[in-house]
Amino acid sequence: MLTALIMEFVAWFTHKYVMHGLLWSWHEDHHDPEKKHGFFEKNDRFFLVFAIPSFFCYMFGSFLDGYSFLLFVGIGISVYGLIYFLIHDVYIHRRFSWFKHLDSKYSRAVLRAHGAHHAKKGKEDGESFGLLIFNPKYFKKRAEWSKYIKSGN
Repeated sequence: MLTALIMEFVAWFTHKYVMHGLLWSWHEDHHDPEKKHGFFEKNDRFFLVFAIPSFFCYMFGSFLDGYSFLLFVGIGISVYGLIYFLIHDVYIHRRFSWFKHLDSKYSRAVLRAHGAHHAKKGKEDGESFGLLIFNPKYFKKRAEWSKYIKSGN
């Protein structure tokens, strides 16, 4: 589970500096639905960016003596990938119609943080690049959040 936790920070770094940097051309259609054509996005390529290292960790961790720790790294990457898929693609972006009625402080905060991230269409001036860990301001109660948004923050 340590690898899954570390992956949140790897994903944050990748999102901020790779997706909103060097590989913005892959990520741009995710921020601008008018550039998206069909069910898939260019952004879905990032699945492979994380799946390939996970695959190699499974393979080398299973077959090479003394490298079994790599198997657990691969499992951690996969666990994070599943969590990411379920929260980001299914819950937040509703690419599948599951989890329609989640309503907790955390689920509302996830939506607010991701909404703040998507409020910016360009690659600069983004905020909230993480998925599971984000600024505590997104945990405000509904009434407090409405006041916060109206104040221009």
